[in-house]
Amino acid sequence: MLKDELPKIITKEVPGPKSAEIIRRREAVVPSAIKCAYPVVIDKAAGAMIQDPDGNIFLDWVGGVGVLNVGHTHPELVDAVKNQAERFFHGMVNIVTHEGYVELAEKLGARVPVRGSHNKVMFANSGAEADENAVKVAKAYTGRSNIIVMSGAFHGRTLLTMAMTSKKAYAKGQGQLPGGIFRTEFPNLYRKPEGLPCEKAIEYYVDKLNRVFEECGAADTIAAIVIEPIQGEGGFIPAPIEYVKAVRKICDDNGILLVADEVQSGFARSGRLFASEYWKEAGCEPDIIATAKSIAGGVPLSAVIARDEIFDSVPCGVIGGTFGGNALACAAGLKVLDVIDKEKLVDRANEIGRKIVERFTIWKEKYECVGDVRGLGAMVGVEFVKDKKTKEPDGKLVSEIIRYAACHGLIMENAGTYGNVIRFLAPLIITDEQLEAGLAIYEDAIKNCGK
Repeated sequence: MLKDELPKIITKEVPGPKSAEIIRRREAVVPSAIKCAYPVVIDKAAGAMIQDPDGNIFLDWVGGVGVLNVGHTHPELVDAVKNQAERFFHGMVNIVTHEGYVELAEKLGARVPVRGSHNKVMFANSGAEADENAVKVAKAYTGRSNIIVMSGAFHGRTLLTMAMTSKKAYAKGQGQLPGGIFRTEFPNLYRKPEGLPCEKAIEYYVDKLNRVFEECGAADTIAAIVIEPIQGEGGFIPAPIEYVKAVRKICDDNGILLVADEVQSGFARSGRLFASEYWKEAGCEPDIIATAKSIAGGVPLSAVIARDEIFDSVPCGVIGGTFGGNALACAAGLKVLDVIDKEKLVDRANEIGRKIVERFTIWKEKYECVGDVRGLGAMVGVEFVKDKKTKEPDGKLVSEIIRYAACHGLIMENAGTYGNVIRFLAPLIITDEQLEAGLAIYEDAIKNCGK
């Protein structure tokens, strides 16, 4: 069965002839701005494995960019969607109530680590929509118009979330972006000021945040501070708990809401169901969580979750949408939660994380190009540099490693401001044999490209 296979390339080159023809057709009809750097066409997939039309089999360590924590075509998920499809596809929640929406909202509301005794949930279709709606909800509750986001942040490509996103290559040619969005420096301890000890570094980054109130917008104009518990596109950098504690206090002292963007980190990836559970354990839980990606195993769905009083402040008509909480997506979402629990994927994420961090740490000692290893659970990034002392980023090497790996049956993806981080986003149902096979290809790529 495909889900149990190991990487295998049978064509003389990748892509093979059938895949190359499909890629050629893609180039003729798909905008070049929606680029694909990988020589891979997906014909069928199962578990952590992808097969192309030529019969090549690839190990997927991207998982639809964090969408496939429960794997490709999980049989229980397939059955759940089929069963729902036989009953009805869609009923807009503003028009009719379907139980799947209600049940998924109940289950998520009971399990998220947000502040409050009872929570409400709204559904949308994508991570960007979830982030945008989280901001709308925060503005409605506080009556304030400004927000604070982080350097290195990625929140989406809508007009508002392009402005929230740090890397402005994602907004090239879009002209004036929405105002009222202020940015502070994310606490990247690997790249903290040289010579500054970690405990002083936290103070340094908190001071940077406090300066926003002086230089950009007074605290009583700020509706929310939005943070990714683990930056995704920013380079798989966990927000230090001591920093989050300080931000939580600033929010409490000034009536600001703390929003956790868990679009990529949610649904067991971090070694918790949600990465902000680590925050809650430290007494600094968020007020609002925005999440998406693995929520429904590949069916478009996202969610915003907050306590009753926050959601009840939003005027009727301000939030909602035609497809938010679609019946097929909610059926998939319910089954994803069930699979995570039954297959103990939170535990599996921690087990995978321990194995890969151990291996990556050996590489850090062994190879001059491996500068840093960090993450939570199975959400782990490796940062590549030209020199360990100067920490000069090496995005070119990362591109070469990714290309080499893909041609040998392993799909990986970069991240980071400089494109010099490789992120691990393999489905959590990956077998130990597949994990070892991937690590072997990965290290071989480092050896061959890092010369």
